[in-house]
Amino acid sequence: MPDRPVTVQPPSPTGGRRVRVDGEILGLAYNVADVAEFLRRAGLDMEPEDVTASPLIDWRGVGPEHWGPETGT
Repeated sequence: MPDRPVTVQPPSPTGGRRVRVDGEILGLAYNVADVAEFLRRAGLDMEPEDVTASPLIDWRGVGPEHWGPETGT
């Protein structure tokens, strides 16, 4: 499990969510599998099902079920 701060930003206006570890941007994720891959590359091995349930990941704005652009509705 990660011991470094992991933040997933709200969906961007064009879709996708920015993923950060220790303040460093790892990339723009379009699904939970993308987040798991970014974390793996950063040395934080987590399975996609662990990503969605981990209390160590700060999901900003909305949870892991939202990936598209905000619609305002």
